[in-house]
Parts: sequence; structure tokens; C-alpha cells
Amino acid sequence: MKHYLLAGLMALGFASAKAQTPKWINNVKLSGYGIGQYQASWQEGAKRNSFDLRLGRIALEGRAGSDWYWKAQIQFNGNTSTLGSSPRVVDLFTEWQKHEFLKVKVGQFKNPFTFENPIHPVEQGFYTYSQVVLKFAGFSDRSGKHSSNGRDIGVQLQGDFLKNKAGRNLVHYQVGIFNGQGINVKDVDQQKNLIGGIWVMPVKGMRIGWFGWTGSYARKGTWTENGIKHEGVRSLQQRRYAFSAEYKKNDWTFRSEYAHSVGDAFAKTLVNTNDEGAKDCNISSLGNKAQGVYAMVIAPIKKEKLYAKARYDMYQADKTAATQCTLYEIGLNYKFTKNVQLSGEYAYVYNRAQADPGYSMVDLQLSFRF
Repeated sequence: MKHYLLAGLMALGFASAKAQTPKWINNVKLSGYGIGQYQASWQEGAKRNSFDLRLGRIALEGRAGSDWYWKAQIQFNGNTSTLGSSPRVVDLFTEWQKHEFLKVKVGQFKNPFTFENPIHPVEQGFYTYSQVVLKFAGFSDRSGKHSSNGRDIGVQLQGDFLKNKAGRNLVHYQVGIFNGQGINVKDVDQQKNLIGGIWVMPVKGMRIGWFGWTGSYARKGTWTENGIKHEGVRSLQQRRYAFSAEYKKNDWTFRSEYAHSVGDAFAKTLVNTNDEGAKDCNISSLGNKAQGVYAMVIAPIKKEKLYAKARYDMYQADKTAATQCTLYEIGLNYKFTKNVQLSGEYAYVYNRAQADPGYSMVDLQLSFRF
């Protein structure tokens, strides 16, 4: 008798909970992914051979009414002592999506700079993003800001318009105003970054785009200039542009981007806001100009299953050949299922800034999504 009574009470409890559940809960979606990595490098003086947890993320997203979309995403990897690798919020935004030609996004999200930056890490195809995107879009940014996964805090307008006879939009634009300090950090110099891009889609699967970035990155601390010690807020102006082209059709992907940056960088990268390095405002000796380019192809061997890939990836830290680092990459991607993928590649690295410039690297990654 007790068992029947207990079962009845449990059933009544579940029914009551279901009845009290607000309707918006039904629109909430839980998702995430993880990437395990093995990497070996034969760089002289820095050889490594290790398994690693590259990324782990969990996201919640949904709709708050018919016109509003929202997303929150947290990254788990590394430890809790640094900005670069600790568990932290990477996305937290809402977007008004009533009109196709005008959408408004507010919060923390991807900088609207380059085609590659917003691509999902699993779908990007290679062991990491290209050097020029890492350095200019807000990952391991050349300015010295902390690792921000290509994101910042701000407001953005975007939309699609000019439909052809088939109903396909031919033009996309996106422009935003951001703090310029990276994720989870308030503005320091009360200046904002203006970042935007526009691209045309003349043929289905093709995009040709142009991007621009103007603003600053700042720190509050001390620095020495011409033998004189200074204290306060130091702002480094940043001016960047990029040209991008992509063509995706029949499971093939071709993409190439060139980007250029003008602006000084801090000598030390921000890692922890609580250590002395966070107050170091001295300037890097690399100068105020840098550039990079990459070209890649991902080709199906077996459609939606097995792919061959190749990438040429070049970056000049001070826009001279003396600091040029070039990667020549080839590899394979295999999809066990839609949500489980094994990626492998071999890269020959030639970094002219090092005494022994040429070395090999092998990378294997197993990714899963839910």
C-alpha cells in the first residue's frame, strides 16, 4: 500500500511541476561540445608531446518572445587562476530579430571581423584558427589583451537585404561598437572600438567581404618613455582592415583572407588582472604594423564523411620578412557521426624569427557535440 501511495504522490508532484512550468522553458536549448587533443612538436629547444583538453563549452539558448533570441555560453578548461584559461563566460547576449534587414545584438559576443572568426571551432576544420585571425580578431591579440576567443562587449547592428529573383539576399552588413578590452573586462580609457564589415553574395555559396576596425586597447599602470617614468592610463590606437573570400558548394570549402594592422602593442600580454604584469604599460619592440594571409581548402573524399584539407598560413609580426612565420598544413577529417569528428594534420612550420626556423608538428583532435 505504501508503494502505491508513494507512486501516486510522485506522479501528482510531476504533474503539478509540469503545470507550473512557464512556457518560455520549452524554448530553451542546452548544447555543448568538447575537444580532446594530442599534439607533438619538434621545435628545437621547445619539443613537446602531450595530450590536452583543448576546449569544453556548455551553452543555453532560447527565445524570449517571438522577436528576441538569447544565448549564454561558458568555457571550461585549464584552471581558475588566469584570464586566459580559466572557466569563464564567453557569450552572453540577446538579439532583437524582428526584421531580416535589421537585427540588434547587445552583450558579449564575436567581433564582426573576418569570415573565420565566427566559425565554430569544430567546423573551422584545422587544428586552430589562422595566425592572422588569432592576432587581429581578439584571440591571442597582438595588442597584448588577454585571450578573448574573438569576442568583446558591445552593441551590434546587422542584416541582409537586396534579394534576387530566387529570394536569396545578395548583401550582408554588420557593424558594432565595443569596449575594446576583450571579454569580461570593463572599458579603461572611455574610448570605444568601431568594428564592421560588408559582403556580397553574387553566386550561391560565394561570399566576398571587406572589414574595418578602428579604436584602442588600454591599460592603467606605469611605463617608461625616453627615460621618464609615467603613470596613468595608456591607450594604444588600433587600425585594422581585412579582405575576405569564401566559396562553399557540394561539400567543398575554399576560403582566403588577408588582414593588416596598424597600432602599437604592449610588451607583455595580459594574463591575470591581479598580478603586476597587468599594470605594465611598456610598448613592444615589434613596431606598430603587422599583416597576414591564409588560403585553405577542405575537399570531400567521401561526402559528409571523409575530407582532405590543406592550408597556407603566413603572418608577419612587424610586417617584415624577418618575423615571418609560415605554416604549410595538410590533413584529414573523419566524421564518425554528425556530432563526432576525428581531425588530424601535419604542419611544417618555418619561423624566421627563431634561430632554428624550420620544424614539424603533428596534431590530432577528437571532438564531440550535443
